[in-house]
Amino acid sequence: MEDVAQFALMGKYIGAGLATIGLGGAGIGVGNIAANFLAGALRNPSAAPAQTANFFVGVAFAEALGIFSFLIALLLLFAA
Repeated sequence: MEDVAQFALMGKYIGAGLATIGLGGAGIGVGNIAANFLAGALRNPSAAPAQTANFFVGVAFAEALGIFSFLIALLLLFAA
């Protein structure tokens, strides 16, 4: 019975580690959004203020996915 508990604990840790891959994806996504916004703003500075709201919405969506993956990792570690 002790082996089954150790195996379940190992599965929880592996699952939580795999769930945190989304945090790296969110970091890459935010960096990509910021880089493209900066490139567009440098090409056409007069249009940059009109696109700032779109930039923040894109960053918020990318960060939300990272936060969701972090939440899943915490749930795998500490729930039940």
